[in-house]
Amino acid sequence: MSTRGSETTRRISIDADAAGGRLDRALADALPDLSRSRIKTLIAKGCVSMGGGKVTDVSRRVKSGEVFDVMIPDLVPAVPAGQDIPLEVVYEDDQVIVINKPAGLVVHPAPGNPDRTLVNALIAHCGASLSGVGGVARPGIVHRLDKDTSGLMVAAKTDLAHRALAEQFAAHTLERAYQAVVWGIPAKNEGTIEGNIGRHPRNRKKMTVVRRGGKHAVTHYKILRRLGTWASLVECRLETGRTHQIRVHMSSIGHPIVGDPVYGRSDRRRLHTAKTSFVNAVTALNRQALHAYLIGFEHPKTHVFLRFESDLPEELKTLL
Repeated sequence: MSTRGSETTRRISIDADAAGGRLDRALADALPDLSRSRIKTLIAKGCVSMGGGKVTDVSRRVKSGEVFDVMIPDLVPAVPAGQDIPLEVVYEDDQVIVINKPAGLVVHPAPGNPDRTLVNALIAHCGASLSGVGGVARPGIVHRLDKDTSGLMVAAKTDLAHRALAEQFAAHTLERAYQAVVWGIPAKNEGTIEGNIGRHPRNRKKMTVVRRGGKHAVTHYKILRRLGTWASLVECRLETGRTHQIRVHMSSIGHPIVGDPVYGRSDRRRLHTAKTSFVNAVTALNRQALHAYLIGFEHPKTHVFLRFESDLPEELKTLL
């Protein structure tokens, strides 16, 4: 390995085991700290050479004994920029960070929320410990929570961690469980809701269960506690990770989440049958009663399975 100015060059020799494979795959295997997508980007930008000549074909078949020089530019500053926003850090090392997100904090910058997001906070908090994702000094977000959903999230600090967590997410081996206060009492103590989720045909800001198209979605729920006849505390576990999945699925079976301004408005009629203290707590609630209380994943470097739990926030405890 050599370093010059603002770049690092890694020399990779192709062995017999890698011979015949694609260039991007061979380099990704030889450089496990870089994701395959990052390798592809470097190849396309002319950062990979052999014998002094640039190699830009990611699918080129490599031969045993070939030697490639991979020039890795230094990280560029993150866009968005870091902002000093307090975070509740549950766990952190050189690969990952687990935080307990409060309700009201947007995860990622977007139109309407250009800054003051979790990503801005993580960039500032992690600082130099971010080795970067995709060549940029930013955290890797592999799953999100809605603005007004609280709870545990894991973010990657390196390309290696981002790739490993994304693979676990895709394979449904990343464990996630939520607790929610929903209107009414489901007919079964536990059950499975399965229905494709897609955009609402008349309101593009909403998701809904669709008969055709959409994305496959499966939610498992279990009643943890009944709150009179008007509401219940349920645990939800996801097989898939679709936009607003728990909110849409629970609403689809007639038990929307308490405080949900999008999928639970029609159920405010149940307030007339609820206990006064519960009505007061709902009136004071400025969020949906949904909390990601558990997350578990295999550590990308040590391969030890890590599992974390988070208590319900005080405003949701008040509902109970």
